[in-house]
Amino acid sequence: MNTIELRSVSKLFGEHRAVDSVSMSVKKGEMFALVGPDGAGKTTTMRMLCGIVPPDEGELLVCGFDVQKQPSEVKNRLGYLSQKFSLYGDLTIDENIEFFAEIHRVRDYRLRREELLEFTRLTPFRSRFAENLSGGMKQKLALACTLIHTPEVIFLDEPTAGVDPVSRRDFWKILSSLLKTGITILMTTPYLDEAERCTRVAMMNKGRILVADTPQNLKEGMKGALIELVCNDIRKASALLKSESVAWEVQAFGDRLNIVVENEKKGMRKIVDVLKQNSIEVLDRRTIRPSLENVFISLLSEVLATQETVEGYRS
Repeated sequence: MNTIELRSVSKLFGEHRAVDSVSMSVKKGEMFALVGPDGAGKTTTMRMLCGIVPPDEGELLVCGFDVQKQPSEVKNRLGYLSQKFSLYGDLTIDENIEFFAEIHRVRDYRLRREELLEFTRLTPFRSRFAENLSGGMKQKLALACTLIHTPEVIFLDEPTAGVDPVSRRDFWKILSSLLKTGITILMTTPYLDEAERCTRVAMMNKGRILVADTPQNLKEGMKGALIELVCNDIRKASALLKSESVAWEVQAFGDRLNIVVENEKKGMRKIVDVLKQNSIEVLDRRTIRPSLENVFISLLSEVLATQETVEGYRS
């Protein structure tokens, strides 16, 4: 059963098509991630599903109800955590949860509040004003407020952006525990290592979904072989390999290069030969399994190459 469905959904802002004929579905109990660069259409898609922004084309269904035609039915079944902390700084943790319980007309909320405070490990801080909380604790409080009315599906818009690594880890433990209750989660995230923990991932760019599948299938479907290389001059090596066209893609990641080639053995030999001819010492090299970041960069490179080919043909 699908908890979320989008059928040829589009959204325009003036002449800009922020979301372009998007169709996708999210099954009950899934954690589904939308990933992509800024301006890809992720947040707009989520805001349409919440009924905040109306679509210009297509249908959106949440828990079987039409977002446009049955907004009250949808509202009762979803929770939404936005990018920006939107709770009340001059209220305590307890008071914020109480306020959101009243908004959602949850009368007997006290037991549920105790459960959520325990669940998010905020019980010792319940009397603290929200403005005095750390970034991670603010996100936990926002999640508790999102869950007070026991929604069937929750939308999380970059919930861990700007949060320290320890708080990110704690937040993900909470999300993993939530999945065991059967709730459905749709999230956007700028962190592709987080997306790897999701059931499925949809990669967006310029309002369109490039591909959607499990993290494992996305990585296995990447074309070519991925070589990780360490050398004594990363910048020079990167520029050289790009100019010599010995690889499909060359990306710098810290002190090493990730290089995508068509054939592993031939590609490795060409790379090493070119670098040695230009007095660049190869310190380490190996073939590695791609990450989602590698997959996404590869997809974007393919799209860009296709666009350049089409534009060249038209001219």
